[in-house]
Amino acid sequence: QVQVVESGGGLVHAGGSLRLSCTASGIIGTISAMDWYRQAPGKQREKVAHINKEGNTRYSDSVKGRFTISSDNARNTVYLRMNHLNSEDAAVYYCHVDDAVRRSGSYEVNSYWGQGTQVTVSS
Repeated sequence: QVQVVESGGGLVHAGGSLRLSCTASGIIGTISAMDWYRQAPGKQREKVAHINKEGNTRYSDSVKGRFTISSDNARNTVYLRMNHLNSEDAAVYYCHVDDAVRRSGSYEVNSYWGQGTQVTVSS
């Protein structure tokens, strides 16, 4: 059974920082990509950061320059360092994992979500 567990959320004052962690267990194949999404009340879930197995990263415009995604492939873990947090960053942050499984010379990708970790920013 694949499990994806996030940690590191909490309450910070505006301008503060947090570091989120996400670890996947029970992965069958090889993690090809990991992402961080967030969802605030009344808003759509949005992808804020992405990293693939090769270490290539992408960020949404709203967090670019403030957030940094990194990974430890050996530990099936991804991190999100969040700096200069503001009220717009308050949300539940979810980890998303793509598990690539080799099948007859190609790969089948299974995706999994964590339960989320709450980030609250006080003014």
